[in-house]
Amino acid sequence: MATRKRLTRDIEADYPPAKFAEKLRRLADCIEAGKPFRIQVAGERIAVPLGATISIEHERIGDEEELEFQLRWPHK
Repeated sequence: MATRKRLTRDIEADYPPAKFAEKLRRLADCIEAGKPFRIQVAGERIAVPLGATISIEHERIGDEEELEFQLRWPHK
C-alpha cells in the first residue's frame, strides 16, 4: 500500500482591502451558519471543516506587529 507524503506549505497572499473584506464576510457568514468554509489560496482549493479551532494571534517583534485570524484542523 502506498503511503501519502504530507507536504509542508506556508503561503502568504496579499489582497486589496475590498477583496480581503469580502473573504472575511464569507468566512463570518459560514461560521454563523454552521457551514464549512471553502477558499482558494495561491491556486489550491481549501475546505475548512466544521469544528475547526478558531483563534486570533497577536505578535510584536521589534517595531513590527502582526495580527492573524487562524483556523486550525487536522490534515487528513
